[in-house]
This record gives sequence, C-alpha cells and structure tokens, in this order.
Amino acid sequence: MKRLFCIIIVIFLTSCGFEVVKQLRFEKYYISKIDTVGDKKINYIIKNNLLNFSNNVNKKPLTLELTTNKFKSIKEKNIKNEITKYEIKIEVNIKISGISNVNNQIKISENGEYTVNNQHSKTINNEKKLIETLAATLSENLIIELSERLNDI
Repeated sequence: MKRLFCIIIVIFLTSCGFEVVKQLRFEKYYISKIDTVGDKKINYIIKNNLLNFSNNVNKKPLTLELTTNKFKSIKEKNIKNEITKYEIKIEVNIKISGISNVNNQIKISENGEYTVNNQHSKTINNEKKLIETLAATLSENLIIELSERLNDI
C-alpha cells in the first residue's frame, strides 16, 4: 500500500506540466553587431554576455549600441575626515536597431559600494571586483529585458 501511494505521488509530481514562463533566449532575432561607447571593461563584460545568448540560425539581425557611464562617489567618511567607503553607480543605455518597435531604448542602472583598506592595492581590488559584479548583474538584466521585448513583438 505504501509503495502504491509513493508511485502515485511520483507520477503526479513528474508529469505536472510545469514550464518556465520567461525563457532567456531570442526566438526571432540574433545580435549581429554591438557598438560600445564608455568604459571599456564594463562594455567588454556586457558584450560577451550578450553575444553568448545569440545564435544566427534563420533569424533577423539586430544591432545594439551600448553607452555606459560609471559614477564614483564618496559614501562614508570617518571622524578624521578620511574616506572609508566609496559608491559606484553604472548606467547602461542600449539603443536597438533592426526592429520596428516604437520603444527601442533600454536604460538600466546598478550601484554598489566597497570599503577602503589600509593597503591601496586591496582597495583597488575591491573596486575591480565590485565593477565586475555590477557589470555581470547588468548584463543579466539586459538579457532578460531584451528577451522580453523581442519575444513580445
């Protein structure tokens, strides 16, 4: 009796028909060219992540123009008026060419903070790691936004 109950539960759970609603792919389009303006390191990370999701089998080409801006500001100071934390904000504007959609621009921004260490090299490493993390997050968000917009057309 116990085995029969377990088998019935397994059958119902494995064949429930669950499908992922948001699929991160471009069904009708592929990215043929990406023009970049702004910070080279951030653009490199975003460009590589976008090109990984694109294949050109019987699809229409898209051209993207990436414009990135990086803003660095002081977040905190201590009692001695020494800087203890910085904040970095990265803004990405994408202009999409190759579709006849009315709204063909995407604007996304991310921000984060990093601490200042006693050694300058560790502070620079903290900044680099934060920039890489923010760029990876931005590229994931751009892929999601692009796939939603392109699959809605």
